[in-house]
Formats: sequence, C-alpha cells, structure tokens
Amino acid sequence: MDTSLVIRAQHGDEGAFASLAAAVGDRLHAVAYRILRDTDLAEDATQQALLNVWQDLPKLRDPARFDAWSYRLLVRACYAEGRKTHRWGPNLRLLPVDEPIAADGLDMVAHRDQLERGFRRLSIDHRAVVVLHHYLDMPLDQVAETLGIPAGTVRSRLHHAMRGLRAALDADARPTAREAAQ
Repeated sequence: MDTSLVIRAQHGDEGAFASLAAAVGDRLHAVAYRILRDTDLAEDATQQALLNVWQDLPKLRDPARFDAWSYRLLVRACYAEGRKTHRWGPNLRLLPVDEPIAADGLDMVAHRDQLERGFRRLSIDHRAVVVLHHYLDMPLDQVAETLGIPAGTVRSRLHHAMRGLRAALDADARPTAREAAQ
C-alpha cells in the first residue's frame, strides 16, 4: 500500500481516502465473503469496515501497517455481521452455458460444493483464521496480530478448523443408512 496515500487520508484528504478505498475495497470484500460465505453480509461487513477505516484512520500510528490494520477492522465487522443474523439464503452465480462441462468438470464442481458445505459448518472464528492464513497467505504471527489474539490461539483455531473441515468432508463422503441398505 502507498503509505503517502494513507498519510494524506489520515489528514482528512477525502480524495486520498477515496483512492485508498478503491484500492483495498475489492480485497476486503473478497476476504469478507470467504469468512461470511454470504454476499450480502460480506458487502455489509466491507462497508462497515471502510467506514471504520475512515473514522479511525487518524488514530493509526504506523501508516505502513495499514493493510494488517484494515484487515483487523474487517474481521471485527465480519464478526459483528455474523452475530447479527444466522440466516440462510442461496448464493447463486450464473455460469456460462457456451461450453459443455466435461466429466472432470463435474467432479471438480462436486468437490468444490462439498468443500463449501464443510467450510460453512466452521465457526466464524475458525473461518477467519483459515481465510487469513490460507487465502491471504499471512504467517500465523501476523494472523494473531490482525485478530488481536495470541499466536497459540491462532494455531489452535487453525488445527481445530482443519480437523473440523476434514470431519465434515468425511461425514459427507460416508453413505447414508438408506444408501448402505440398498
């Protein structure tokens, strides 16, 4: 991130903040979606995080740490959105129909769907750690700093998240009682 842009925004330059928000908005939304697994909730969390960035930017001591600081605000906004509502709604995307899907493509879709179901079963705390570590490629100590929790807690959450994800995938792979009887 361009620290001069952050510094100008810290001093109230609205144009600099608009450029800053445009530069980080899509990344923040992508992370929020991966944590919340819902487009509308992710948009709300991203909007709240950007509002918090604007309000708290003058308090940021080290402009070079803007990215980690903004992710911390985003994760807090995701936690708040996740606590507000526990609703389920289909998250549909239109797929192009020009190209036929090969058998390998169907397997890939089935595996991705299975992974998505398993990921949705994780708590928001576990999803946040997995997303920051695996999606953003943050080292565990930086994840701990971003979330404001001890590094041991991050390791524990990551361990339990991966174990929970494996268990969910294994459970989905087991035949149901009806399938086993046939």
